[in-house]
Amino acid sequence: MKFSRRELIAGVAAVAASPAIASSGIRRFPNNFLWGAATAGHQVEGNNINADAWLLENIKPTTYAQRSGDALNSFELWRDDLDLIQQIGLNSYRFSLEWSRIEPEPGLFSVAMLDHYKRIINVCRDRGLTPIVTFNHFTTPRWFAMQGGWLHPDASDLFARYCDRAARHLAADIGYATTLNEPNLARVLALISPKAREEQQRKMLARAAEILAVPKYVAGNAVNPEDIDAMSLNLLAGHKAGRAAIKAVRTKLPVGVSLAIIDDQAAPGGEARRDAVRESLYEAWLDAARNDDFIGVQNYERAVWGPNGKLPSPAGVELNAFRQEVYPSSLAGAVRYAHQRSGVPVLVTEHGVVTKDDSVRARMIPAALEGLWEASRSGVPILGYIHWSLIDNFEWSLGYYPTFGLASVDLTTFARTPKPSSAILGRIARANGL
Repeated sequence: MKFSRRELIAGVAAVAASPAIASSGIRRFPNNFLWGAATAGHQVEGNNINADAWLLENIKPTTYAQRSGDALNSFELWRDDLDLIQQIGLNSYRFSLEWSRIEPEPGLFSVAMLDHYKRIINVCRDRGLTPIVTFNHFTTPRWFAMQGGWLHPDASDLFARYCDRAARHLAADIGYATTLNEPNLARVLALISPKAREEQQRKMLARAAEILAVPKYVAGNAVNPEDIDAMSLNLLAGHKAGRAAIKAVRTKLPVGVSLAIIDDQAAPGGEARRDAVRESLYEAWLDAARNDDFIGVQNYERAVWGPNGKLPSPAGVELNAFRQEVYPSSLAGAVRYAHQRSGVPVLVTEHGVVTKDDSVRARMIPAALEGLWEASRSGVPILGYIHWSLIDNFEWSLGYYPTFGLASVDLTTFARTPKPSSAILGRIARANGL
């Protein structure tokens, strides 16, 4: 896999046009700073048939616009993904274990699947890449969802059992670990999801339960609004139990949790509304993170709150493919808040922009990193920056339409093609500075 001449020229041109990196190498990030990109198992591996989401993709009614199918075939082509990481110039790779592959039936653990993920970790190390491993990135085994998922009273214990088994096989060479990916996302989505979509999801979950002849089917990232409170409590317990299980295997392995954090800002008179949103969406998790080694921050946008609710995006601003404001400074805002509340170091485990126009991404990356550098210089301990995503992938119910990747992928040949924005991130990473 190589950059074409056209791609390299475009990348260099974009770098030269960006004032944020005109003085490359002068504003340096801390030593040993992690520069990486991320993927998630179900979104890239393909044919993850034991996962809770696979069933939901393949029934009607469904909220899924497309089925994941082969995805990006990363289960077979993970070395190509590592090639891409190296060619861009990054030093770390965030990926997830698929619980449903490792424990396809309750208590049945697949050594073959554990060995698969061990190979990825070992090859990362062989290539000088730090493996950042998420133990659960949304999807759970179908058997887990069939018994109520994270609503089941034994959910946290079952998760801890899985974390223990996976850690005993894999933890020795993992660089950083997160237990859960965005366990607060259900609350975030509840604020913005239209009622029609909630009803469609309700019908989908009811149909899944009917097909499987179980009382309730709850997927890792599909839960009805009335169940969010109970699910959140079990997820918190699951994080703590999973962290303890992993640390029991390797005490010095840094373990945290990754949260979806919007940069919530207050317009005049909106402070109370902003603070209420923060309390609802993040604060229980940030308080729990005080006992972690770091907090993972995943940020894509800001929200400006007035006394009566969220304000619309300002007129004339650049918009992403979801018609939301592209606001690079949101990353630094979210990082500062997360550290202030939790008191632990921050690892940016996801940050990016959904757009078909890669020049938007090319401008956004250095601008966001400018703010991150300022936060670091002001004393916020930041471990690294992991971009979402390495490649355009399966974006859950939205299918393959949204594109976040530093590289595109042909869904027939699975060929990875780097975008010019990857050259910009690579140059910053190689210099460890702006």
